[in-house]
Amino acid sequence: MSIVEVRGLSKRYDPPKGVLAVDDASFSIERGEIFSLLGPNGAGKSTTIAMLSCLLRPSHGDALVDSHSIIDDPQAVKSVIGVVPQEIAVYPDMTARENLVFWGRMYGLSGAELQTRVGEVLELVSLADRQKDRVDKFSGGMKRRLNVGVALLHRPSILYLDEPTVGIDPQSRRSILDGILALRDQGMTVLYTTHYMAEAQELSDRIGIIDHGRMIALGTHAELVRIVGQEARVDLTVDHMLEGMVERWKELPGVSSASVEDEHAELLVDDANAVLPRLFEEAAEGGSRITSVNVSEPNLELVFLHLTGRALRE
Repeated sequence: MSIVEVRGLSKRYDPPKGVLAVDDASFSIERGEIFSLLGPNGAGKSTTIAMLSCLLRPSHGDALVDSHSIIDDPQAVKSVIGVVPQEIAVYPDMTARENLVFWGRMYGLSGAELQTRVGEVLELVSLADRQKDRVDKFSGGMKRRLNVGVALLHRPSILYLDEPTVGIDPQSRRSILDGILALRDQGMTVLYTTHYMAEAQELSDRIGIIDHGRMIALGTHAELVRIVGQEARVDLTVDHMLEGMVERWKELPGVSSASVEDEHAELLVDDANAVLPRLFEEAAEGGSRITSVNVSEPNLELVFLHLTGRALRE
C-alpha cells in the first residue's frame, strides 16, 4: 500500500524561462519501504524533497502523503513527516537534550511525554551518553545523528533524509546507515536521497534514478541492473591518444558505448572475454598501448552510464 503518491510533479524556478529543477516526476513509495532517489548533484533530489515537505509549492502536479495533498492540505502533510535536511538544523550552543526538548515542544510535545520521548530518541541515535554536551563539541557525524533524532521526535509516518551522510567520516556514515535500516525494520517508511551509488544499493527496497529533474528509471536494484542486461563495464588507461582510441573502440562489435572519464576510458561491452582481445588489437593498430584494465559487473553506476551516457559522479 502506497504512503506517498507523486503525480506529475514539476518545479520551475523564476518562470517562464528559469531552471526546470523537477520535470513531471511521478512515483509511489510503499508503506514500510526505503525508497531512494539516486542522482548527481543538481539532479532535482532536494527540490523534490522540499516540495514533498510543503516548503516549496510545485509549478505543476501534486502528491499525496499519507492521503494528504501537498497542495490542499500542507499542515496535515507536515504532521506526518519527519525531515532531515542536508544542512545541520540544530543549535550549536545548546546540549543534545536541550535541542531535542526545544524541537519536541515545537512539535507540540510537553511534560512527561516530552521527557520520555527525548530519552527514547537519544538512545535511538546513540547519543544518550553525550546528551548533556553542547552540540558545538560534537563531530559532524554526531550532529547528523542528532538531526535525525529531531525528525523522529513526533513519531512520523514517513522520514525524509536528504543526503544525510555528506561530509562525515566512515564510522558515522556506517552508524547512520545501520540506524536507517533499523528504522525500516521497525516499520518506518523512508525517502532517502543520495548521489552515492553504494548507499542506494545497500539501503533501498526500490530506487528512482533522477537526472536533470526527470525520473529516468525506477525499480528494485535487480530490476534496474537488468536494464543493461549482461553488459559489463571495462575501464582502461592507455599510454597516449586516449580520445582517439575511444573513437576507434566505439566501432568494435560488442561495444555498446565508450567515453572518456577522468583520463581513462569507460566502455560497456556485452561479453568482456570476447571484446578484451579486440580492444588490445585495436590499440596496437592505433599506435597506443593499454596500461591497465578493470572489468566490473553491472551496478547502478553502470545503469546511469547506460541511460545518460555519462558517469553518476559527474
